Amino acid sequence: MPGTATIVGAGPNGLAAAIVLANAGYAVEVREAASIAGGGVRSAELTLPGFRHDLGSAVHPMAVTSPFFSSLPLEQAGLRWIWPSAELAHPLDDGTAVTLERDIGATACQLGPDATAYRRLYGPLLANWDGLRHDVLKAIGWPRHPVAMARFGLLGLRSARALADSYFKGTRARALFAGLAAHSFLPLESPVSAAFGLVLGITGHAVGWPIPQGGAQSIADALVVCLRKAGGTVTTDAPVRSLQGLGDLALLDVTPRQLLTLGGGDIPAPFRRQLERYRYGPGVFKVDWALSQPIPWRAKDCLRAGTVHLGGTFDEIAASERAPANGVMSNRPYVLLSQPTLFDPSRAPQGKHVAWAYCHVPNGWPGSALEAIEDQVERFAPGFRDCILARAVFNTEAMHAWNENLVGGDINGGSFSGLQFFLRPTWRQYGTPLPGVYLCSSSTPPGGGVHGMCGYWAAQRALRRYKGPRA
Repeated sequence: MPGTATIVGAGPNGLAAAIVLANAGYAVEVREAASIAGGGVRSAELTLPGFRHDLGSAVHPMAVTSPFFSSLPLEQAGLRWIWPSAELAHPLDDGTAVTLERDIGATACQLGPDATAYRRLYGPLLANWDGLRHDVLKAIGWPRHPVAMARFGLLGLRSARALADSYFKGTRARALFAGLAAHSFLPLESPVSAAFGLVLGITGHAVGWPIPQGGAQSIADALVVCLRKAGGTVTTDAPVRSLQGLGDLALLDVTPRQLLTLGGGDIPAPFRRQLERYRYGPGVFKVDWALSQPIPWRAKDCLRAGTVHLGGTFDEIAASERAPANGVMSNRPYVLLSQPTLFDPSRAPQGKHVAWAYCHVPNGWPGSALEAIEDQVERFAPGFRDCILARAVFNTEAMHAWNENLVGGDINGGSFSGLQFFLRPTWRQYGTPLPGVYLCSSSTPPGGGVHGMCGYWAAQRALRRYKGPRA
């Protein structure tokens, strides 16, 4: 008979794990230290009254492509997706922008001599994406679609630079791919950095890069509704200090550093040493703006896009991404920017806007990247600073303060470099040597992103291996 389960942390992975276990008949309680569920998918008035900002994630291609989320009645639970007319814009210094469109042909036709190569790269992966997404969003193992996964693997294991050099000659295609691949937080010369550029490009064509109406909090709220319908509960303002008394199963939406604290002396020394070796990746420096008007982009196509990548050419982005990995800050950082009120005016007073941006910085970096970020926006949108009504600024310490999983400002739950791309956080992946205790955070496969698949797979592992009440 199913027993009791406690989920520590009400982020998307914790809530996903809770839903799986509740549907399997467990009595499930999610305990969340914050006053509201959501983890990295929360929204709040950070600047001025009436201006609603996303504290963490803002644009969610992985949520709509997630096999588990796709199985849930999230729309019935109140979640509404909004699709901008362009998924992404990447402005260049010549006053134009490359846009990632849902239609692969509409994207390719902007790339001049690289149009055919773009179709050749993304076309076969896009054709197989509905099956391929199941293999990409799980732990390493025998794939459900081996032929498609083999093609993806041969491309994705390469560095972004090697792949771009093989396929693209022109500035526009190379810049577009650099911005996509830089979501990896890896230097673009690093192995597997290409995989991120491939996945994000495919999702742009397959499902789009939507935003949730009302803000990211809407995703968490819908997951909580699904959990309650399955019989589970969420208790907020309820921090967990140890692993004692958590029921038959304990699934932890935390990173290895918090597990070391929670487990204390109960963690066997060999496993403790493995967790202590776990590496965190670069952090982020984030800014939220309340604006008097839309950002005055020189390239007007940027006003069609929910997401804008700022960084110029491939080589410029590559240089900026090498810097945090080497412990220094680029003075011309690659900036990811979201402008949701162009498509969801409910998030700001009438006629006003919000925008959100971050750049990559060394883990735990104490400095300020505010001027560098705003310089990059001004570079492509002269007069931007004149539109600012208020700012909310988060350095790496502030990011960690509002969400303990963001260690040193790392929003991916750990670096994707080396073996950590395959074995997160150890060879046990979701498992631990502690009976009934599992990890379900983005420090486990498939890693960072709002998709819930870390929680889903951790819960499936727990259901297969649970043999009875914990001692």
